[in-house]
Amino acid sequence: MTEPIIELRGVEKSFGPVTVLKGVNLRVYPGKVTALVGDNGAGKSTLIKGLAGVQPYDEGEVLIDGQHHDLHTPREAAGLGIEVVYQDLALCDNLDIVQNMFLGREELAGGTLDEGRMEKEASDTLRSLSVRTVRSIRQKVSSLSGGQRQTVAIARAVLKKARVVILDEPTAALGVAQTEQVLALVRRLSEQGVAVILISHNLADVFAVADHIAVLYLGQMVAELDTVDTNRDDVVGYITGTKTQDGSPLLNTSSTSSIDPGDLA
Repeated sequence: MTEPIIELRGVEKSFGPVTVLKGVNLRVYPGKVTALVGDNGAGKSTLIKGLAGVQPYDEGEVLIDGQHHDLHTPREAAGLGIEVVYQDLALCDNLDIVQNMFLGREELAGGTLDEGRMEKEASDTLRSLSVRTVRSIRQKVSSLSGGQRQTVAIARAVLKKARVVILDEPTAALGVAQTEQVLALVRRLSEQGVAVILISHNLADVFAVADHIAVLYLGQMVAELDTVDTNRDDVVGYITGTKTQDGSPLLNTSSTSSIDPGDLA
């Protein structure tokens, strides 16, 4: 296997007296999909916000291409090729697809917007991802379906030359057809050499596209697995704390968890 593009070593994060991340290790590889799973409160969002430069880690080391980096701002993370597509997508409904993809970094020619260049780059990016569900790159985002909106948000990250794309619950609230559309896009991203981190409660989606599965439990990384070497029951065990990677139980199996079995469909 190639060297990881991102490696986290012993990262920690606390908020007041509450320790959310407890020495977490994680490896993410180029051209691979790494699913990050865990129950509510496991620390997934905090881990990702640290990588995105939104909430820097308190302790630990972030290695990118084997080099140490301190990520203090989203701009620093983006400069290293790390882009996050949050669940709310951060799209402007009143703008069209091109305007959304270039929002905040519009191309200029002679002091005015270079509409032709932006249209071409947006169209080329969508075409490179084999996106054919968008009728026109000039249609307003408000007219798009949930799957199409997710596609635009992912394409925007690709347009920024992202080397790592973090997707936060990308299929939440999508129908079956739209979910498959987004999962196909995730596969194409990894085929282009992009490292994808997929945060999801939906294990069907995880097993459909992920090469590796990393499981957080109460702020600890309790398992890093190759998808082909595990199964859904084992992953649920890691998520709920009834199983550890060395086979020893972490909690009594009668312990309760806030996880909704329906989320693991």
